Amino acid sequence: MGRYLAIDFGQKRVGLALSDPLKIIAKPFKTILYNDIQNLLNEIIIEISGNNIEKIILGYPIGMKGQITDQTKKVIDFSELLKSIIDIPVLFHDERLSSAAAKKALVEQKVKTGHNKNEIDSTAAAIFLQNYLDKFISNEFTEL
Repeated sequence: MGRYLAIDFGQKRVGLALSDPLKIIAKPFKTILYNDIQNLLNEIIIEISGNNIEKIILGYPIGMKGQITDQTKKVIDFSELLKSIIDIPVLFHDERLSSAAAKKALVEQKVKTGHNKNEIDSTAAAIFLQNYLDKFISNEFTEL
């Protein structure tokens, strides 16, 4: 059984989260710091092959009123690059407020978020991946 990989794409950091093989639980995986998009894509390909990824859930950063933002356009461009080099589905999922929720969760765990921005990014990816799993995967198991 493959896993799902969530990607929280940013201009300097990209947070990654993985599902378990049963696609029930999401957990933060790692954050990639990058300066060059090609290096980022290479690192993502390594993670895809090393973790038996069958689907990518890409955080879709839309504004609070549902509007397209500059970051939305950057994520769309990134998704097109990613799709051109891999042969697995790439789906968008709303990531609104995932970073704020991640920061709050880390603060509640007594993790200092000022120096741990990497943890915020991977935790945000885990939050929207868990949301995706709860919304789409759990329905497959409850429809009997």
